[in-house]
Amino acid sequence: WDDPRMPTLSGLRRRGFTPDSIRDFCRRVGVTKQENLIEYELLEYCIREDLDKHAPRAMAVLNPIKVLIENYPQDQVETLKLPNHPQCAEMGQREVPFSREIYIDRADFEEVPPPKYKRLTLAKEVRLRGAYVIRCDRVIKNEQGEVVELICTYDPDTLGKNPEGRKVKGVIHWVAAATAETAEVRLYDRLFTVPQPDKAEGEYIDYLNPESLEVLTEAKVEPSLRQSQVG
Repeated sequence: WDDPRMPTLSGLRRRGFTPDSIRDFCRRVGVTKQENLIEYELLEYCIREDLDKHAPRAMAVLNPIKVLIENYPQDQVETLKLPNHPQCAEMGQREVPFSREIYIDRADFEEVPPPKYKRLTLAKEVRLRGAYVIRCDRVIKNEQGEVVELICTYDPDTLGKNPEGRKVKGVIHWVAAATAETAEVRLYDRLFTVPQPDKAEGEYIDYLNPESLEVLTEAKVEPSLRQSQVG
C-alpha cells in the first residue's frame, strides 16, 4: 500500500506529496455523499503549487550528454552562487561549480529542431541556468550515429546578464562533469492506462501500465544534493 504509484496516504507520502498539498486537494474537492470521479490532474496541481512555494531548487540532468566548452580555460573551475529559490531570498544561496566540461539533458538538444524550438541546437545559443550563454558548434557521434558529445563555445560576457545586440530565450539545466554526483532517479507514471479500471471490460490487471515506473541509474545532479536527506 505504500508503493508511490498507489493513491493511498502512505503511497503519496513516499512520492513526495506534502501534508499541505493533500489538505489543499481535500478543500478543493469538498464533501459529498454521491459517488464522484476526481481528475488526478487536480491532485498533481495541488502538489505543484505547494512545492513551487516552498521547495529549494537544485539542478539535475536525467539523461546526460557531455558538453565541451572549448574556449573555456581547461583547468579553471568557477564557483557560482545560485539562489535556492527564485522568489524567496530568505532561503539563501548555494555554491555551484562551473568548468569546461558539463552535462546537459539529452532532451535539451535537437540536431534538427522542430519549429519554435528554444533549447540548444546547432549554431544556436542557449543560456545555462545561472551561468553563461553557450552556442553549439558541432556534434560528435558514435558508430551508431547517436550524438554522444557537443562541442560548444561560451560568451564570457554573459554571466548574469544578456548578451548585447541579441536575445537568448532558452534556459536549460546543467551540472559540471567533474563534480556531478551520479544518482538513481525513479520516474512514476499512472498505475493504470484507463481512468476507471474497475469499470472497464475484462480484468483490472489488463489495464496495468507497463511504463508506470522508469528507473534512471546514470542521472547527474549538482553536488549540493550530496547531503540531501532521504524522503
